[in-house]
Amino acid sequence: MRHPAGPATPMTRMGFFTDTSICIGCKACEVACKEWNDVPDDGFDFLATSYDNTGGLSADTWRHVAFVEQPVSVPALGENGIRWLMSSDVCKHCTHAACLEVCPTGALFRTEFDTVVVQQDICNGCGYCVPACPFGVIDERESDGRVWKCTLCYDRLKSDLEPACAKACPTKSIQFGPLDELRARAAGRLGALREAGVADARLYGADETDGVGGFGAFFLLLDKPEVYGLPPDPVVTTRDLPRMWRAAAGAALALVGAVAAACARQR
Repeated sequence: MRHPAGPATPMTRMGFFTDTSICIGCKACEVACKEWNDVPDDGFDFLATSYDNTGGLSADTWRHVAFVEQPVSVPALGENGIRWLMSSDVCKHCTHAACLEVCPTGALFRTEFDTVVVQQDICNGCGYCVPACPFGVIDERESDGRVWKCTLCYDRLKSDLEPACAKACPTKSIQFGPLDELRARAAGRLGALREAGVADARLYGADETDGVGGFGAFFLLLDKPEVYGLPPDPVVTTRDLPRMWRAAAGAALALVGAVAAACARQR
């Protein structure tokens, strides 16, 4: 999957809109992702955490359907119950992608669809990108030491095909298309839910002014992001690097000046 030499020809930015309000937790997206991308199994470990057997995103899980059991009260019935919140998580393909910025080999690159992809034949396994991701998405595979994550099915996009996970989703909880169109559609869906009385519904990652410049794969959630294990206010982890480098350069210049002054006095 080597990226062609030279800059990619810019095209319409493509992305995902995941509407968790209609996710049924079938995990068809997980299976389709693994089958198309030849992603290895997760070990088949019994995690004893609800009905979720994969646990989270990793080098071997590029789509992860979270099952959140949430206690709720039903005042009309005078009793308590449980509601299920289900969400298919994925790499956010951030506008300001720290993983890409810290990669020393150029293994991570931004495609002509404005998505972020890893070229495994260039990755040297340094792991700098792993802590740089504010979502804990990118991960090293134990078997080879290289990093892996969702590519938004870059190979399928180049052939004008829908990503495997969106293609397999039976409820269209995962929607693929031009990002601007998806944002408009999501705003309409949010308005409909609010009118229906779902007061906690919100969009996550659709705001271009947030700490990562908005997501290329954003979500409609039915509760706070942290309920789904997502950071409430994600910030690109390289945000402060320019200021830190300027401070370091200033300190270095001050040290050089001090040494020069000391040498001058000794003469």
